[in-house]
Amino acid sequence: MAQAELKALWQALEQATTLLQKNLHTSFLDAVIEAGEDLQLGIRHEDGLPDAATTAKLKALFAPINLRDYSPEELRQALQLVLVKAITVDGIQPNQQVTPDAMASLASFMVTTFMPHFSPAATIVDPTAGTGNLLFAVMNQLHTATGSSLHGVGIDNDEQLLGVASMSAALQGLDVELLHQDALANLPVTAATLVVADLPVGFYPVDERAKQFATAAKSGHSYAHHLLIEQSVRMLAPGGLGLFFVPSDLFQTEEAAGLTAWLTQAALFQGLLNLPKGFFTSATAQKALLVVQKPGGSAKQVKQVLLGEFPDLNDRAAFAQFVDSVHSWAAQNLA
Repeated sequence: MAQAELKALWQALEQATTLLQKNLHTSFLDAVIEAGEDLQLGIRHEDGLPDAATTAKLKALFAPINLRDYSPEELRQALQLVLVKAITVDGIQPNQQVTPDAMASLASFMVTTFMPHFSPAATIVDPTAGTGNLLFAVMNQLHTATGSSLHGVGIDNDEQLLGVASMSAALQGLDVELLHQDALANLPVTAATLVVADLPVGFYPVDERAKQFATAAKSGHSYAHHLLIEQSVRMLAPGGLGLFFVPSDLFQTEEAAGLTAWLTQAALFQGLLNLPKGFFTSATAQKALLVVQKPGGSAKQVKQVLLGEFPDLNDRAAFAQFVDSVHSWAAQNLA
């Protein structure tokens, strides 16, 4: 796909979203949903809206677009660019913003490192799916890398964000089940092959529910990201892989003792890799990729935990060297 064609799709979606937002008097996110569904299914009208002038403009924007010319990943990329604008227009909170593609690529690289023989009927779960961008990017990348047709499960308690995810999955033709619920309320999935999540950072307000987890705080509110790591491991099948984007100081806070105690008993701690500092606006916002596995199956505790920092992705030589070092580590620890 030429870059110009991808740009044409992105611009058509962005312009259509802007038109619909003004004509329907909705949020930008709701207009994204409408634009994506109109592109796929045809322009729909309710109570006379969109009006005739807007409908004509939408038809002109969509006329040159043939969805069959685009791969699922190209459709996701175009939607992601539109969703980035929603951050500014709708004032979306940091915990609800789109996960950058580079982070999805790093997660996919870890999956192929730890699971080189990925099951063709695997289930991948994101317990904090939001708009689905991270989940769908990893699904698309793993399909390209392994040929596996994955079943995805996205969980979120924000109905609007899941509405975007539903439209996006349909547009890409992905096999995805979306659950509108608190991921900590009950165990929504069992026997998942993979859990991947860009975890929200903050306190979980439902103390009674938090008490059901070993990672709960002894007093006061518990950290939501601690609870979600534990819940995610519960969702995994024996030997399943958990990949979590977490604060880089995850194990350096006063509350880390409970998480560490649980982790050493209930999971295999396989790696912690800091993301490039350039990804973030400040050092305090820096994240890391935590790699854990559920005991059982063919999984074993690695002799040397994978530690380090991903290099700047724009430094090709450094990144190639990093990939080689991970492959060497895998040959010594995962063979």
